[in-house]
Amino acid sequence: MTVRVLSTRKELPGTGVDRLGAVAEVVTWPGIAKPTPADLAALAPGVTGILALGNDPVDAALMDAAGPSLRVIALASMGFDNVDRAAAAERGIVVTHTPGVLAETTADLTFALILAARRRLGAAVSRLSQGGWDVFRMEDYLGLDVHGATLGLVGYGQIGRAVARRAQGFGMRVIHHDPYAGDDSVSTAVDLDTLLAEADVVSLHVPLTPETRHLISHRELATMKPTATLVSTARGGVVDEEALLKAVQEGTLHSAGLDVYEREPMGEELSPLVAEPYIVTLPHIGSATESTRAAMTDLAVDNILDVLGDRPARTPLPGTSGTPGRVDA
Repeated sequence: MTVRVLSTRKELPGTGVDRLGAVAEVVTWPGIAKPTPADLAALAPGVTGILALGNDPVDAALMDAAGPSLRVIALASMGFDNVDRAAAAERGIVVTHTPGVLAETTADLTFALILAARRRLGAAVSRLSQGGWDVFRMEDYLGLDVHGATLGLVGYGQIGRAVARRAQGFGMRVIHHDPYAGDDSVSTAVDLDTLLAEADVVSLHVPLTPETRHLISHRELATMKPTATLVSTARGGVVDEEALLKAVQEGTLHSAGLDVYEREPMGEELSPLVAEPYIVTLPHIGSATESTRAAMTDLAVDNILDVLGDRPARTPLPGTSGTPGRVDA
């Protein structure tokens, strides 16, 4: 009997999908636009694995559409808030993600956002491209220094630590808040309110969970310096976007740099964040280099191949089993 695996996209970087096709029938969503839940459910019956991106909703309905044959859901993503983890556990389905392959690349992008937001690069590029650079003025595009500033990292895992290492080259003081990480040679652990009050740049590196949803909202933004910059390459729901826009527009926060949003993708219905000149916005490209995106796809496929070969998946979600099996088995 041929094993079938559903891929939510027809074009993925790396060699993983070709390797998967050598041992299974790969059923692929053929469209260019993001598939709807109904689109994926129609393709799912009888599949053993699902290869999905980090913003594809993988809920109980999709798992049930696949049926009892479904053993593994492999995300080509570090984040995993798009998966109904409780439903997967109830059905004995392994869920995997791709840690360890995108931290350095995402840290590069984080620092790009820090520099762009603090130094107002977005506004400068926009004015130049529109033909507005007609005279040199000392007061144009005045930003704030990055070198020597205090960097506060909310979340001190793989990506947070990689950002901290880069901050050393800018002579920054680094502090972090993470209940699982103490002091090290690069950064000092502090409570969240201390971090918000002292940091010139606050950079978010936490997963989206019920506890971290709107972790940064009106109170937290009011605690930050009016000269501070908020940067997020985490997940959109970690920041209360309405509160952030209000803080920047009212001048109680200097600037922000965002790669993630509560609604992704946006299409033509842009968030008002995009039009704010003191907010730099990017379309979720933290891991977008050729080598990193290929490595993410390849690792996701490796996890599927492990489960198909009756081996434990190599990167199951934290605290979960890499072997299929119902929780009540």
